[in-house]
Amino acid sequence: MRPGLIVGPGDRTTRFGYWPLRFDDGGEILAPGNPEHSNQIIDQRDLTEWVVRLAEDGTAGDFNATGPGERLSFGSMMEQIGLAVTTLYELTWIPETFLQEQGLNPWVDFPWWIPGDPLMYVDVSDAVAAGLTFRPLPTTARDTISFERSRSPEEVAERPFGMTREREAEVLAAWHAAQG
Repeated sequence: MRPGLIVGPGDRTTRFGYWPLRFDDGGEILAPGNPEHSNQIIDQRDLTEWVVRLAEDGTAGDFNATGPGERLSFGSMMEQIGLAVTTLYELTWIPETFLQEQGLNPWVDFPWWIPGDPLMYVDVSDAVAAGLTFRPLPTTARDTISFERSRSPEEVAERPFGMTREREAEVLAAWHAAQG
C-alpha cells in the first residue's frame, strides 16, 4: 500500500485543513503558483474502507492508493474546496517566483502545494480496479471544516502548516502594488 497525501476529518496536521478553513473564512485568498500543477489526495475514510475490503476479500498486491482516479490540478482542487463553503471568496493566483521573492515556501506556507513535483501524480488504476473509490472532494472539504471548527482555537492557531491571515494580506498587498 502506497498511500498518497491523506486528508479529511481527524487529520490534526491541518495540512489539508488549512485550505477548507481559509475558504470558509472568505475574502481574497492567495492561491500559489500555477493552477495546472498536478495534485493528489485521498480522504482517510476512502482509504480505510478500501483497505478493510481488501483484507476481508483476501486481496493482495502493490497499490498506489491516492486519488482521485483521474488527474487533479491544484486549481481544480481549489475550485472543489470552494464548492464546500457558502462564504464569498476570490482566488488571486500569484506566480511562484514572486512567492519565493517574498520568502514563502511550498508545503509549509502553502500546504499541499509542491510546484511541478512529478510525484504529485501517480497512476492509481490498479487500486481503482481493486475497488478503491473516492467520495466527492467538496464532501471531504465540508467534513474537514466541521472537524477543524470543533478544535480549540489555540490548537488551530498553532498549526505547523499555512501562513497567518496577516502574512497572507501582506503578500497580497505586495502583489497588487507590484501589478500597478
